[in-house]
Amino acid sequence: MTEPDQPAAPGASGGSFPRNQSARPVRDGILLGLAVGLSGLAFGAAAVSSGLSVWQTCALSLLAYTGASQFALAGAIAAGGSLLAGSASAILLGGRNALYSLRLTGLLTVRGPVRLLAAHGVTDESTAFALAQPDRAAARAGFSAVFASLYLTWNVATLAGAIGAGRIGSPQSFGLDVVGPAAFLALIWPRLAAGRAERVAAAGGAVIAIAATPLLPPGAPIILAAFAALAVTLASRPPAPAATDSSAADRCAAP
Repeated sequence: MTEPDQPAAPGASGGSFPRNQSARPVRDGILLGLAVGLSGLAFGAAAVSSGLSVWQTCALSLLAYTGASQFALAGAIAAGGSLLAGSASAILLGGRNALYSLRLTGLLTVRGPVRLLAAHGVTDESTAFALAQPDRAAARAGFSAVFASLYLTWNVATLAGAIGAGRIGSPQSFGLDVVGPAAFLALIWPRLAAGRAERVAAAGGAVIAIAATPLLPPGAPIILAAFAALAVTLASRPPAPAATDSSAADRCAAP
């Protein structure tokens, strides 16, 4: 996965980046957040149907804000599991956000108390959208736009789904549960099409996740696939060319 280009120094453009440099990421990020956030309807209805109260459901979206992990918790409870077992599955599945954070740290360069807020906004969608931007300024603008739009829409939709549970029918019948995965695939598709190593890592991760799903608890296959994909990516990188004696001599002779 290639590093995004570094933006020019602020002083080189009059003290700030051009407005049109961040206008498109903000617009597209807002639209992405609105589209994916609607799947909160499905979570709200599923959580209440599994036995959680409306306020418990809304608290999960406000404080956890992990999408798939929340569905895992609701699914575990609906299947008759305990709250502790459901929480363990959700935490395990949400562990992928820690890997995302490692990748975003050098890109977003957020410091101070705002770092905690940015960490809360790390999701599949905000990470993929930020990494798809051409430079750091666009990545930061896009990440913030997706976070704000998705967080607001997800929580409003969760409340609506929780209140309307039992009246809107099965959430899956509307196809809302596939919006998030479809958007995530669309965001990473350019990288999959651009590099062979990325395609090999993605295919290997998918095979591992599918094979491990019947054998491991929810969340574990995703983490296992992520580490396997990371190993494939690192192994497929070409070694850095060694400096020759002549090139070293040229550098020493250069004024």
